[in-house]
Amino acid sequence: MDVFAGLLDGPRARGAFLLRGVMEPPWSIRVQDEAPLTLVAMMRGMSWVLPTEGKPRRLRPGDLAILRGPEPYTVADDLTSQPQVIVHPGQTCTDPRGGTLSAEMDLGVRTWGNCADGSTVMLIGTYQLRGAVSQRLLGALPDLVVHPREAWDSPLLRLLDTEIVKDEPGQEVVLDRLLDLLLVAVLRSWFSRPEAEAPAWYRALGDPLVGHALRLLHADPAKSWTVATLAAATGASRAGLARRFTELVGEPPMTFLAGWRLAVAADLLREPDVTIGAVARKVGYGSSFALSAAFKRVHGVSPAQYRLATADG
Repeated sequence: MDVFAGLLDGPRARGAFLLRGVMEPPWSIRVQDEAPLTLVAMMRGMSWVLPTEGKPRRLRPGDLAILRGPEPYTVADDLTSQPQVIVHPGQTCTDPRGGTLSAEMDLGVRTWGNCADGSTVMLIGTYQLRGAVSQRLLGALPDLVVHPREAWDSPLLRLLDTEIVKDEPGQEVVLDRLLDLLLVAVLRSWFSRPEAEAPAWYRALGDPLVGHALRLLHADPAKSWTVATLAAATGASRAGLARRFTELVGEPPMTFLAGWRLAVAADLLREPDVTIGAVARKVGYGSSFALSAAFKRVHGVSPAQYRLATADG
């Protein structure tokens, strides 16, 4: 498994919420859906994003914003516009008084807004599942990332704009995959920018020695790795690898591996058909008991309790 793909595996879209928003000023939408990750791409017109913390940011055509939940935020045509729409968990929409807006703002297949030919068009994709593997990634993101149009060049926005309004067999799967590709493309581009302050694990991927070690650990977390076997696999001395890995990643190789194993385990536990014993084997624990002991030390609950708690998350 590619390291970056592995860290993105948590927010893998499965029935993600996608729509094409068409608005005519004045408009303001208060989003409090508690979703872990949302992408907003401006296709036409301009808007403001107002996070709970931090300064408002302007979005121009071609710009893309990544919003990390669960904190609420507002998207509006102007900083002075008052919210006219409230988006609740489950993507239920009401006016500020609580009246439903589902019917009157429905403009067709995955299209929603206050005017069918509005001057503002946005593509919105929301990941609604919480996956533990993604926490290493999501924890590295600020509440709001705005990636400007001039910083990246991709046909994915135009393709998503075309596909989002289609109503064909298998279309949800097509849109899920397009949303995944868009997220990967934007994050890869954004992390390459100096202001992104990319996490240590991402920067370490560029190091010939530590990057190789990270790829090995991610590709096979179930293997009985030691510093010695990892050093042999990378062609380094044990002391040299341990020192370099800790320096670049911020923690020793086996500590990183333990955290990665439990993160993968937490994500696998969201799959109802996978037994706890099978999860233990997939992440390198010899038994369900061994996994449970390690899992409880980190998460405070047993794997079974964690699965129950996240069953509807």
